[in-house]
Amino acid sequence: MGGKQFPNSPIPQFPNFPISQLKPILNLLAKLLITALLAWAIYRQVFAKQQADELWAALVHHFTYPNLLWFVAVLLLAPLNQALEALKWHELTRSFTKISFWQKLKAILAGSTIGIFTPNRVGEYGGRLLFVEDGQGWKAVISTVVGSMAQLLVLLTVGLLGGIYFYGKYLDPEPYIVPVALSLGTAFLGLSFFAYFNIDLAVVLAKRLPFAERLRKPLKQLSMLRNYHRRELGYAMWYAFLRYATFCTQYYLLLQFYGVPAPWLPGMAGIATIFLVQASVPLPPAMGLLARGEIALYVWGFFTDDRVDILAATFSLFVINIVVPALLGLVFIVQVNILKSIGFETKKSP
Repeated sequence: MGGKQFPNSPIPQFPNFPISQLKPILNLLAKLLITALLAWAIYRQVFAKQQADELWAALVHHFTYPNLLWFVAVLLLAPLNQALEALKWHELTRSFTKISFWQKLKAILAGSTIGIFTPNRVGEYGGRLLFVEDGQGWKAVISTVVGSMAQLLVLLTVGLLGGIYFYGKYLDPEPYIVPVALSLGTAFLGLSFFAYFNIDLAVVLAKRLPFAERLRKPLKQLSMLRNYHRRELGYAMWYAFLRYATFCTQYYLLLQFYGVPAPWLPGMAGIATIFLVQASVPLPPAMGLLARGEIALYVWGFFTDDRVDILAATFSLFVINIVVPALLGLVFIVQVNILKSIGFETKKSP
């Protein structure tokens, strides 16, 4: 109508950032996010615990010679724990990747960093992807799953034996419970071991799924399972057993350090029972510590009434085997290009 006419105003121009300039920012943000989540997980379990002062006082109280030797032995076994996991993964990945053992050890530690704040440690898969060559991501994930299967089978086998022993010795069960549990457990483990050592059958079964066509790319990567021979799977199982034995030994040494009077055989059976029960709870390690602490209080309650020493042993194992590797892994994560490692890095235009 007769309104005032305004001259054509120029459209505001916003800066056009090239993708190449955004990559460093996104890479930094990803590292800051991982650092923040790691700090949150550690704070909740190390610094924000209601009994943190009591647990620290228990450590200081027992930190005297010759009792100190138990704690030193636990610390010396910690690198072996991580090295055995790296050896297991090395056995399952050397057919498709040529990265060094040192790189694989860094991948293990990086996986610990992300695994500490993810349910059931699924973040370990993502952490390890940061250190494999381009195009080998799916294979790295599948090999990690196979390694986890080996570790789980060891945990279930020893846990079944330890749990039955502990249950029969300290809980006075009905006469039929132990034989039934042993029979059912043996049958389940027998099928599980058969599936593990014939893992290539998973390829055949996967292709028969009704939605197999939609998963063509992942199923194509799954064909790498045909390359696993029983020798490689057997070595991976052996490393898994050695790692489990190392972890249990560390726990038992910490019980001795804190003065929990558990004899060796009942003590190891109790440890196996705790790990077996905890494995059925799909929680992040940071939250799983609470569940493990409650189970430990029940199991070690047959040997002592000192709740603080029991929780201190469990808490110390968590810090040594979970928190410290996670912190080391963060150092290595900071040094890598996360976007490039996970496949979001694009090639430069000519």
